[in-house]
Amino acid sequence: MSLQQLNTAVEKDRSLLSPLSYDDDAISLHSRSDQDTDSEDDKILAAARNSRELRARDRMVLMEEEEMDQLVVDSRAQQERQRRGSSLQRRGSNLALPNPIQALRKYGKTRSGTAIHDPTSSAEDLHDEKRQSRRNRRLEKRERLLQEARDGEDGELMHEMEGGTMKDGSSTGESSDRDDSDELDRQHLLHVSESKTAKKRRWRKWAFIYITITVAFAFLVLLAWKVSLDKKRAIATQLRSNGTALFAPTTLIISLDGFRADFLTRGLTPRLNAFIREGVSPLYMTPSFPSVTFPNHYTLATGLYPESHGVVGNTFWDPTLQAEFYYTDPDRSLEPKWWGGEPFWVTAELQGIRTAVHMWPGSEAHIHDMDPSFLDRYNGKEILPKKVDRILEFLDKPGLENAQASEQLRPQLIAAYVPNVDAIGHLYGPNSTEILATISEVDAMLDQLFQGLEQRNLTDIVNVIIVSDHGMATTDVSRMIQVEDLVDITKVEHLDGWPLVGIRPKKPEDLQVLYDQAIKNVKGNPNFDVYLKDKDMPERYHFSNNDRIAPLWIIPKTGWAIVEKAEFDIQEAKAKNISYHPRGLHGYDHEHPLMRAIFVARGPAFPHQPHSKVETFQNINVYNILCDSIGMNPVPNNGTLRLPLRVVGLHNDEEELEQQQQDPVSTSTSEEVATGMMSILPISTSSSTHKATTPSAVEDEPKRPTRPVKPEKSKEPQPSETPEQEASGEPENPDESKGSSWWDPFQETLDWVKDQFNDFVDKVTGAGG
Repeated sequence: MSLQQLNTAVEKDRSLLSPLSYDDDAISLHSRSDQDTDSEDDKILAAARNSRELRARDRMVLMEEEEMDQLVVDSRAQQERQRRGSSLQRRGSNLALPNPIQALRKYGKTRSGTAIHDPTSSAEDLHDEKRQSRRNRRLEKRERLLQEARDGEDGELMHEMEGGTMKDGSSTGESSDRDDSDELDRQHLLHVSESKTAKKRRWRKWAFIYITITVAFAFLVLLAWKVSLDKKRAIATQLRSNGTALFAPTTLIISLDGFRADFLTRGLTPRLNAFIREGVSPLYMTPSFPSVTFPNHYTLATGLYPESHGVVGNTFWDPTLQAEFYYTDPDRSLEPKWWGGEPFWVTAELQGIRTAVHMWPGSEAHIHDMDPSFLDRYNGKEILPKKVDRILEFLDKPGLENAQASEQLRPQLIAAYVPNVDAIGHLYGPNSTEILATISEVDAMLDQLFQGLEQRNLTDIVNVIIVSDHGMATTDVSRMIQVEDLVDITKVEHLDGWPLVGIRPKKPEDLQVLYDQAIKNVKGNPNFDVYLKDKDMPERYHFSNNDRIAPLWIIPKTGWAIVEKAEFDIQEAKAKNISYHPRGLHGYDHEHPLMRAIFVARGPAFPHQPHSKVETFQNINVYNILCDSIGMNPVPNNGTLRLPLRVVGLHNDEEELEQQQQDPVSTSTSEEVATGMMSILPISTSSSTHKATTPSAVEDEPKRPTRPVKPEKSKEPQPSETPEQEASGEPENPDESKGSSWWDPFQETLDWVKDQFNDFVDKVTGAGG
């Protein structure tokens, strides 16, 4: 065959590749009758189909059409490959070229199982056969789908529709997503909805996880706190043996009234300084305002500011009760109505802890209908060694090992009050030789007490806390002012406090008048401050929120005093060279260095390095420390410190020496001192009743002082005397003075005065305020 004839045959065969010649399926795509024939079946089924089945049927039709399109594409591709192969054979070899029609027939058999073009069959027969084959396949699929959808939704089909692909082994064939398909929109919406649902589900899951973690953490914290608290209580309730008896946690607190912080630096307290080196303490402790005995001792006992517990001064007026609190009068001061809050002895007794209180201010008031297990009433005549014996007597009582002695069981909390330093400080001033001797006596008492603890093997068993309530400053006539010179006394109904003054007007409208008068009269004098309780009272005083606090206050600077003319006439005293008594006072700004108190602790509840130092704190914290030391629960109070205390280092002796404060310079003469000594003798005699019944008697008496009387004979002032000798009333060189010819006539009188003074000191030892 020539090359031209071969090309002609190829062109003929190539014409068979047209949609109208190469495949009868292509004819069916343009045949109206074929479509109509198929639609007859569709109409029959449509009546029995729901929307889901119709969508499935449309899906199957689409897949069949896609299958036919794929057959056409594959056939054309194979013909093209055959054509290129035959062309290569014609160019370079004599190999026979395969007939494209035969290849297409072979491919057609492979795909459909029947011949596409068979010389023995006509095109019409071939078309009928293919149509019948498709109809059979549709019937089979329809029957299967109807059977699967009869009782519900077709899960397999829905999976194909939602996923966009056929499951492996699906009888419906392969399918692919179409961008314009409604199913894709529905799938997208389902996906978004499921995504939102999953996000909510994840959010709820993580929220639940976080809440669970938070609750678990809070529970663990509470559990740890409870375990720690139980551990503290277990440690606190652990019995200790001294070799002869079992001791529950026991604390002894001793108050040294009027013991100023810098008294420790005078070289007079070797035992107390040794105690500081053994224990833990701040450089000083700050009292509460006003810095007087009764408010501060009750603050130590309750952990409350005076405005909170109600004892706002040594003297004050209660407008609700229409009564006056006066601390030297036990018939008034020991009524329970005056005492708010809950003192430590009541807290302990309510929790089953026995207490013993030796003369503590307020302990006799039967507060909350509760008394300590052991109560010693105030006795200003009791000497210091007796106090030591009484404290050791409490410790020698039977313990828990002797259940038969329930009424006499040993107390776990012991409180003792020592007023001597305060009493002598009021009489002679904080820098007098008399107070130096008293400080040494108190230190000797403490030494005796510590020796008693050591003899009983209780040094490491009993907690010991030593505190004071305030300090003291020297007074002088040159630092005084008459209250009549400040306000119109005729408009005043009550005067509270001393040396500061609280003013209650007779009429409410007079308050502003009195305030304006006080402001005007102290103008130019920086030693007095005027405050309205509800307007400008310093917040740090915590001295406003109680009706017992007068609405108007005039507060002198440290060392100054305000007095009524009926009690002490300042102009007359200056003219006649008369000194003012008491010679020492307190009650000033509680943060002033001369008002600083002390706090020292040692024992098993204070497991600190010896000589440890803590930050300075206010005495509202002592109540909590007491409670923690024996394992009892404190009631709500103003204190914030709890055991163990936070140590900031060790004490520095040089730093402590720098804390020593200087009192205001005195202008008194030796004549005034002698006058004062003579004047106090009748005071001590006339006030003996109060001293035997209530503490702080020596401080109390000057509240309404008796005007001093100048003695007939007195020593003339000597120009060579120093201020310390002026305070003590002694000459610079006693031996030389005795040899003076003019001194002999007075020697006998002075010896008598000295004997009387020694007797007086013996009587008032233990009294204070």
